[in-house]
Amino acid sequence: MSHLDALPPWAAILVAVLMLLGALLAFVGSLGLLRLQNFYQRVHAPTLGTTLGTFFMLAGSITCFSVLHGRPIFYEILIGVFLTLTTPITLMLLVRAALYRDREEGSQEVPQLTSRD
Repeated sequence: MSHLDALPPWAAILVAVLMLLGALLAFVGSLGLLRLQNFYQRVHAPTLGTTLGTFFMLAGSITCFSVLHGRPIFYEILIGVFLTLTTPITLMLLVRAALYRDREEGSQEVPQLTSRD
């Protein structure tokens, strides 16, 4: 017997919908990673899709454990905060490193620095 058997049907349905929505958005972000052509396009799909998908999964987890324990449970909000803070910073650092590398190699596919007169 699982502790999830104690979950009321309305909460189980809500948790299932939130989890499926989160999984779907994470999957769409992963598909974007496969379908887009270059690094600069690929970096957006997983950061946007999987981040939003993770938030839906966190909402499902908060709902599930809050109903089971009979009081608000917000530990998962820390995961959301850390994800919100680290994902854009990581994205920016990865893109800047790739942009620097591509400019040093003389790639024509990235914008070149212009000298200001």
